[in-house]
Amino acid sequence: MNQVALIMGSDSDLAIAEKAAKILNKLEIKFEMRVMSAHRTPDKVIEFAKNAKAKNFGVIIAIAGKAAHLAGFIAANTRVPVIGVPVKSQDLGGLDALLATVQMPSGVPVATVAIDGGANAAWLAARILALSNEDLALKLEQEALAMAAEVEAKDLKIKN
Repeated sequence: MNQVALIMGSDSDLAIAEKAAKILNKLEIKFEMRVMSAHRTPDKVIEFAKNAKAKNFGVIIAIAGKAAHLAGFIAANTRVPVIGVPVKSQDLGGLDALLATVQMPSGVPVATVAIDGGANAAWLAARILALSNEDLALKLEQEALAMAAEVEAKDLKIKN
C-alpha cells in the first residue's frame, strides 16, 4: 500500500500532525513525518516533492500556519495528491493560513481541510488510498459503522 507523508512547516505544528498520525496508525497506514519549510528550506521541499511518487507516497499532508505556502509549494512540484492543513495562529486565528492554502491557481490543486484539521486530513488521505486498496476500504467502512453506532448509543441515552 502507498504511504502518507506528513510534512510540517515547523515543529510547532507537531500537535496537529499527531492528530493525523493517530488516525493513520489506527487504520494501519504507513507514514513518514518530516519538518520542511517552503520558505526556509525550499530546495529540500522541492527535492522531496519531485521524488514523492518514486518513494511510494500516495498522498501528502502539508501542515502549516501563517503564510501557509507549504501545501501549494509541494503541489507545484509533484502530481501526488496534496491535502493542506491550515494551522491556527495568534495573529489572525488561522484565517491567513486557510486562505493561503485554499486559494490555489487552476491546475495546482490542494485539498484543504479545516483549520487545525489534522484528523480529517488523515481520514481524507485514507479515502484517497482506499480507492485502490480494498482492505483499507473495508476498514473505512467498519470505522463509519462504528461512528454511527456511537451516535445511536448517545441518542438512545438521551431519549431515555
